[in-house]
Amino acid sequence: MRIISSIIIAFAMYSKVPMPKVEWKKENMRYVMCAFPLVGALLGGLTVGFRYLSDGIGLGHGIRTAVFVILPIVVTGGIHLDGFMDTSDALGSWQEKEKRLEILKDSHVGAMAVIGAITLCILNFGIWWELTDEMIYVVAIGFFTSRVLSGFAVAAFPCAKNSGLVAMFQSEADKRMTKVILLLEFILAMGLAFWLNAFLAGAMLAAMLISYVWYHRMSKKMFGGITGDLAGWFLQVCECMMAGFVLLAGYIVCL
Repeated sequence: MRIISSIIIAFAMYSKVPMPKVEWKKENMRYVMCAFPLVGALLGGLTVGFRYLSDGIGLGHGIRTAVFVILPIVVTGGIHLDGFMDTSDALGSWQEKEKRLEILKDSHVGAMAVIGAITLCILNFGIWWELTDEMIYVVAIGFFTSRVLSGFAVAAFPCAKNSGLVAMFQSEADKRMTKVILLLEFILAMGLAFWLNAFLAGAMLAAMLISYVWYHRMSKKMFGGITGDLAGWFLQVCECMMAGFVLLAGYIVCL
């Protein structure tokens, strides 16, 4: 029952999927980060499903690509894009660490947030336009694995402040078991990706590791640790890099 409650809380927090009400108490939140990748599994499944649907109804390539780009925003309610925008504002301010943390909490949208979001969406559109079906299948798995890494970071990285969602999840989670479960989830998901196409999966793995190390160093240096907004920034950057690296690997194969 506690595992089910953790799954419900994960979907209620990180998606727009309607969920029954569950009390946010310690017992129910212990494995929320383990359930978080299931949101990515849903998103990956919807992505592959839409790929087949678009072929069946003869949808134009431009509209199909646009749906691929906005589908994660619709499913998640834009929570990760919001974190990416807040982090872009904070990083673009070139202020001291304390001021950057204040900017993360500011509800106003700054110029760097808008510029960053537009740039990210255009870049994603260009990448998804070029992805072949085989590439899409591999990248779809990435929605799951990126959330595995995000959840692992919550259990392993220092927290920038004592309040907020990340701090709450860190205090309530069974960190040791969370790491073990997430590691098993990662191995299984990447095993599937390598079974589909080893070269493309290797490129995606490289992108994830690079973005993960970047996330760790940037968050520690610029903010003193991670926050919910930084976690959103990581997911957006990681997923864009994964798709880009897979596309690049596909180009290399075709040379």
